[in-house]
Amino acid sequence: MDEKDNIYIGNETVSPTEETVMTENNGQIPSKDDKPVQPHYDSFMYEPIGFQQNSQINYTEMKAVEEIKIKKQHIRHERTIIVMFFLLILITLILGIYGIASDILNSEKNLSVFNQGQGVIIYQNAKPDGANELKNFVDENGRYTTEGAAASVRNSIVEIYTYSDTFHKNLLGTGSGVILTNDGYIVTNAHVLDANGYHDVHTADDKIYSAKVIGRDSKTDIAVLKVNADNLSPAILGDSDEVMVGEQVIAVGNPAGLSNTVTDGIVSAVNRKVRSDTTGFEMNCIQTNADISPGNSGGALVNMYGQVIGITSSKYASTLYEGLGFAITINEAKPIIEELINNGFIGGRFRIGITLISMNDISSLYAIQDELGLELPEDFSGIYINDISEDCDIANTELKKGDFIIEINGIPVSTYDELYNAITASYGAGDKVPAKCAHIDKDGKITTYEIEFMLMEDTSGDY
Repeated sequence: MDEKDNIYIGNETVSPTEETVMTENNGQIPSKDDKPVQPHYDSFMYEPIGFQQNSQINYTEMKAVEEIKIKKQHIRHERTIIVMFFLLILITLILGIYGIASDILNSEKNLSVFNQGQGVIIYQNAKPDGANELKNFVDENGRYTTEGAAASVRNSIVEIYTYSDTFHKNLLGTGSGVILTNDGYIVTNAHVLDANGYHDVHTADDKIYSAKVIGRDSKTDIAVLKVNADNLSPAILGDSDEVMVGEQVIAVGNPAGLSNTVTDGIVSAVNRKVRSDTTGFEMNCIQTNADISPGNSGGALVNMYGQVIGITSSKYASTLYEGLGFAITINEAKPIIEELINNGFIGGRFRIGITLISMNDISSLYAIQDELGLELPEDFSGIYINDISEDCDIANTELKKGDFIIEINGIPVSTYDELYNAITASYGAGDKVPAKCAHIDKDGKITTYEIEFMLMEDTSGDY
C-alpha cells in the first residue's frame, strides 16, 4: 500500500481505500466534526484490520459513567469505614465486658496477691557519706548555717520538769535550760522553777538528773540549777554587745514539751528595755521574730557562730502581737548568774513585806474600790495594801491591810515603779524608810499617819 493511499484520522494512520471508507460511511467522506470510530484488531497479530460498525463513542457519556463509577467507589469506601467503626466498637465492648467479668471473678485472688505486696518497689536514697558532719555546715570564718548552729548547741539545751511532790507525780510545768559547765550548772528562768518544788533535768542524750535550785531571782527572771554530772556539754556564751539588727539567729528550747525545738529568725532590735509582766522589773533584751513560746523559757537565743547571746523568756514576750519575742541579753544575765552561783541570791535586794495594788489604770482603781466598798475621791492617790507579811518589820507598824502608802520620804507614790524608785534612790536592805500612810473609813473620811519600817534583805529571790 502506497503512502499516498493512506487516510489520516486523528493521530492514527489507517490504510483502507477511499472506496471502502466511503462504503462504511454510507458513501460519505468523514468530516472533521465526526467522532473517530474504534478500530477492529486482529486477535492473532494484534494489528488493525478495519473498523467496527456503529462504534462511535460519546465522550460526555463516558465522563458521566466514569463519575458514577467514582461515586459508587466512594460510597462503598464510606460503608466499609462505617462497618469497620461499628465492628471496632463492638469488639471494644466485648473486651470491656470480658475484662470486668474477669476482674469480678478473680477479685479475691488479685486482692490476696496485692496484699502480699508482691511486685511493689519503693525507692529510697540516703544522703552522701558524711553529709551530716558538722564540718560541712561551717565556713572558713566559723559561721554556721542554720542546721550547723542548731547542731552545735543542741547538746547544751536541757528540758526542765517541775513537780510539787517528792514522787514526781504532780507535774507543775516544763521549761528549758542552758548548760553552763560540764559539772552541771544550768541557767534557766526563775518562773520555770517553784521555790518549794522538785525538779528533773532531761538532757539531749535522754538522761535524767535530779536538780537542786542554787539560786533564783524573780526580778530578773534568772535562776540557776545544779545536777550531779561531770560530762555535760556546756554552751559557748557570746558577747551580746556585738549583736547587730538584722543578724540571723535561732531560738532553741522545748515548747509544749517538744524537746530541742529550733526556730529561726533575725534580731529585730537591740537594747530593748522590757518590763516583766509579773514583777514589773525592766531588763535589757534582744528583740527577735524567732518564735518563743512558754516552753522556750530558759532556752537559748543563738547566733550563727553557735554562741548563746540571750536567755529567752516568755515573761518578756508580747502577748498582744505576734512575732515579738525577747531574750535577756547574756551580758546582763551573766553577772546575775555568777552571783547566784556564788551566793545563792542577789545581794542588796530588799523586801518590804507587802503585796499591793497600784493606781496606774482604771481597772486597778475599780479593784481597789471593790475591796473598800466605796468610791475614792478624784484627787486621792496612793498604793493600796492588799496583804502584809508577818515576818517583816513593816508588820510591826500601824500600817494595816486595806490602808494606803501615799508617800515615801516625802515623795508621792501610786504605782509599784514609783515606790521602788523612791526607795532605791536612798535606801537599801537594813535601812529604815519613813512613809506617809492613809486610812479611809466606811464614810469615806481619810485619816493620814506616819510610819517607819526597816527594809528586809531578800535572799529568797521572790521579790
